[in-house]
Amino acid sequence: MLSATVRVAGDLDVAEECAQEAYVSALQAWTRDGVPERPGAWLTTAARNQALDRLRREVTLRRKLPLLVEPATVDPHDPADLDWPDAAVPDDRLRLVFTCCHPTLAPEARVALTLRLVCGVPTPDVARAFLVSEPTMAARITRAKKKIAEARIPYRVPGRAELPERLDSVLTAVHLLFSTGHTAGEGDALVREELCDRALHLARTLAALLPEQAETRGLLGLLLLTDARRAARTAEQGRLLLLGDQDRTRWDQRAILEGLTVTAGALASGPPGRFTLQAAIAGVHAMAPSLEQTDWPRVVHLYDRLLAVWNTPVVALNRAAAVAFADGPAAALPLLDELATDPRLADYPYLPATRADLLRRLGDAAGAAQSYRRAMELTANAAERAFLEQRLAEVSRAAGAEPAPG
Repeated sequence: MLSATVRVAGDLDVAEECAQEAYVSALQAWTRDGVPERPGAWLTTAARNQALDRLRREVTLRRKLPLLVEPATVDPHDPADLDWPDAAVPDDRLRLVFTCCHPTLAPEARVALTLRLVCGVPTPDVARAFLVSEPTMAARITRAKKKIAEARIPYRVPGRAELPERLDSVLTAVHLLFSTGHTAGEGDALVREELCDRALHLARTLAALLPEQAETRGLLGLLLLTDARRAARTAEQGRLLLLGDQDRTRWDQRAILEGLTVTAGALASGPPGRFTLQAAIAGVHAMAPSLEQTDWPRVVHLYDRLLAVWNTPVVALNRAAAVAFADGPAAALPLLDELATDPRLADYPYLPATRADLLRRLGDAAGAAQSYRRAMELTANAAERAFLEQRLAEVSRAAGAEPAPG
């Protein structure tokens, strides 16, 4: 809906406002007349009509607002011009993703703007993805939009030759979109399936659009192999199941086979990038008969290679978790101590949750309980909180103490 409207409006903010006005109109009209047979088409038409009305009323609009389409592209008085094709990027949503990932903006600003405006990810979830506070992310998005307006950046759909320079930001946006769906930042459900499905669709389209780019296949392989576990990640009443507790017969074997095939092709294309290496790690997990039979030394080795091309604290934390399985939890604790000094992980719930698990496995019930409490303070997802509460109760009983009130 936004992608269709922005072609007419010429600006993301205006298109968003027109979409919101269309929802208001729908509430009024559908209450009176009933829901139409094609509600999506009704909303899109209403939003586009709102945009056309604005263009006709405000002749100077394109001089004042950043353009998503060039002035000569769309004639608001000619309906034939409202559905112009774009062979370079055939998918509506993906076209808008490429458009938002403008090279003039800082990479993080491109991705944040895309997640918020195009993918509909709430600002708190965008902030969590970047390990910053919600006010910081809101300010970052506002500054990006202000820069577009002040610099009069001529936003337009890029041609095929321009796609590679925007590709890394596009891949990052799709990956973070999937991540926010794979484990929801807040709410009752562990997974937001619509976001996972949307990201998978975009990844498939990217791999088909740019097959010569190995990282498009690496990303698709990563998402397929990760999403293959979706049905096994929760038990009755949405209870969270960790990797070692999942029924692997419920993993989607077709998705695993496709993911392994795609990943093998990406690995054969040359030195692997960050998405291909993550896909390779997911592939090791997918092929393991059990948690104990996982090739943990290989996982650690792949994380070492990943850190060489993408040195982030989250990757380092994941590597530490792998070290705990390869060499024992005691070997990983010093790694967590070092990561605890990184301010980017100060409010990251998986750091104290990982520490709690290592201390639990080492028999330090009191220390584990303290870390579980800290992880609970930072966790907003109900399924994850319930899991942490259960573990806290277990280690508190082991330590001979009552668990703190939830």
